[in-house]
Amino acid sequence: MGRRASTLTFAAAVVVLLTAIAALLPVPYVVLMPGPTSNTLGSVEGQGEVISVSGRKTYPTSGHLQLLTVSVRGGPGARMDLFDAVRGWLDSADAVVPRESVYPEGQTREQARQLNAEEMAASQSNATTAALHYLEIPMDVVVQAVLKDAPAEGVVRAGDVIVAVDGEAVADPEAVRAAISAHEPGDTVVVTVERGGERLRLTLKTVDGGGGRAMIGVTPSARVRAPLKVDIKLEDVGGPSAGMMFALGLIDKLTPGELTGGAFVAGTGTISEQGEVGPIGGIQQKLVGARRAGATVFLAPAANCADTRGAVPDGLRVVKVASLEEAVTALDTLREGDAAKVAALPSCA
Repeated sequence: MGRRASTLTFAAAVVVLLTAIAALLPVPYVVLMPGPTSNTLGSVEGQGEVISVSGRKTYPTSGHLQLLTVSVRGGPGARMDLFDAVRGWLDSADAVVPRESVYPEGQTREQARQLNAEEMAASQSNATTAALHYLEIPMDVVVQAVLKDAPAEGVVRAGDVIVAVDGEAVADPEAVRAAISAHEPGDTVVVTVERGGERLRLTLKTVDGGGGRAMIGVTPSARVRAPLKVDIKLEDVGGPSAGMMFALGLIDKLTPGELTGGAFVAGTGTISEQGEVGPIGGIQQKLVGARRAGATVFLAPAANCADTRGAVPDGLRVVKVASLEEAVTALDTLREGDAAKVAALPSCA
């Protein structure tokens, strides 16, 4: 072999070696993939019912109200190289995105797990509150926390049930906040609470909580009123995006008839205590996961509509919703089957 050929062979070997080394180096990306799905009307093996209710009459359900998840490859504590990224780019169901768009810089695996667990717990609480408000089932408004050095400190206690503000009954945390913030800072407000079987009228002077908004320093929260008990559980799933489907599942269990009419419906979306449906991440992967699971209808947050374009699998109808009420109305319309009304349902198309 001549010197020129030897040089070219050596150079080619070096290029191959360097390429292999570069491909094995970590890259700052993660891959989003369709994750496991669960029926909020059903059970999970080894865990029992996803939504269980006691203390109030429940009704048979059928069909699916399927919540969806996104699996992530390459998160905190996990290694992803160029080969992993290329595999993700080649799979149309996956998305390769910068790691910092999913995980804040420096976040550890344990911090990510804890945040996901907290968001899931909040979504379950919000879903319960939104569903019971929709069904006009009364809840208690309790003091979740009292801020240090606030007017309420030493007067109001965590666990107090707020019955009224300035003599007007309050039915939810938002009503408490609105009644207090209707005052000017420095005004006096009377909060009626139940504590240990007693009803107390507590007089407090408001302060400026920022921007001229009056506050007394309590964090109100909704709590299911006994004897009703609602338990939502789903292990190994985190984040806030199952909120709407939890709320729909609870409504279906607490009302006569079957919300889905036996159909396979999937969906995603955060939920507020007031029933507002908010956007989520990874909707393209959830669309794929829904169709793979067998769904024919997909309830999508209105704010995510633009993200669904060009990503809807064949055989899946996407209906956009912005509130829990809109989601229930859409399911009622689909179940009743009036062709004109079904055709008029808002779509992301």
